Amino acid sequence: MFFLYLKKFDWILFSSALLLVCFGLAEIYSVALGQNTADLFNFKKQIFFVTIGLLLLFCFAFFDYHLLRSYSNYFFILGVVVLSGVLVFGQTIRGTRGWFDIGNFSLQPVEFIKFILILFLARYFSSVSIRINPLKHILLTGSGLAIFLILVLAQPDFGSALMLFLLWFVMTTLIGLNKKYLLAIGLIMVITMSMSWLFLFKTYQKERILTFLNPSASSLEQGYNISQAIIAVGSGGIIGRGLGFGSQSQLKFLPEAQTDFIFAVVAEESGFIGVFLVLLFFAIFFYRCLYYLRKINNDFGIFFILGVMCLIFIEMFINIGMNIGILPVVGISLPFLSYGGSAMISNLMLVGVVESIIIRSKINY
Repeated sequence: MFFLYLKKFDWILFSSALLLVCFGLAEIYSVALGQNTADLFNFKKQIFFVTIGLLLLFCFAFFDYHLLRSYSNYFFILGVVVLSGVLVFGQTIRGTRGWFDIGNFSLQPVEFIKFILILFLARYFSSVSIRINPLKHILLTGSGLAIFLILVLAQPDFGSALMLFLLWFVMTTLIGLNKKYLLAIGLIMVITMSMSWLFLFKTYQKERILTFLNPSASSLEQGYNISQAIIAVGSGGIIGRGLGFGSQSQLKFLPEAQTDFIFAVVAEESGFIGVFLVLLFFAIFFYRCLYYLRKINNDFGIFFILGVMCLIFIEMFINIGMNIGILPVVGISLPFLSYGGSAMISNLMLVGVVESIIIRSKINY
């Protein structure tokens, strides 16, 4: 059976994700050189995270994904417990209490909540007819989302909360809701954002949005990150400056170079060719997912793959938009490339479940 699973494994989908991971590792190594860290500690940590993620990918690929559907309610409860726990026992980094300290490593639970939310939505949408009483389904799934949002905003982590909402909204849109419901959700979102601006957003969050509207007005203050990222992206040319030779990243002009702004590092050091390859690998990943959507006759599998595609695409779009100045900086990392163990492990786990769905769609039981 093991060799049958290997035969049915989609190596093209896997390779596209792995090549993106390798691209990220190369740039994290480059940034580490510029930071004069002889031990390359962050690079070695990322290698460790990738190794764990790949092991879990194959475990989930050969694991029967139907069991995930059966235990999705328990995963949801676990997510609530973990998010509650991090508010009490978590470590505060840059004003956000969102990490558990485990020795020399930090675990960010919200990254795994994205996995759990996809699982929750896929199970729910696969067990109901959305066209029958759609308002009920919006309220029920929205209530589940709201529990996560409240706990994430309490950290406070606005970027992750936005990501969870967008994931729910896009998946809900794709299942074929009537336009009037989409307009109602949009109106509620506008009202919520307005109230949040008045009563919830902190000063730095307001400054990020204002900086997005006019980044050049504060290029030495809040707009510094965006301005430096745009300079880095524009200076790469066709072939780039070369690995380890990007002035913006190596001379530390570009903050958060290995996380939020790793795309700018890719553009500066690898140029148009590097950017093209990164986008090509993402395109191959999405193409393979779409290709199998037409071949899967299991609603849960279809909705789960749709959820994974939505998550990866939204994070990719927002991160690249941040790097080229068309979206505000909201702390969303670039999937498979940015430094961060929790996101890397979670994303590779998602790929593993997608592979499990694909493998079992090919096998005639």
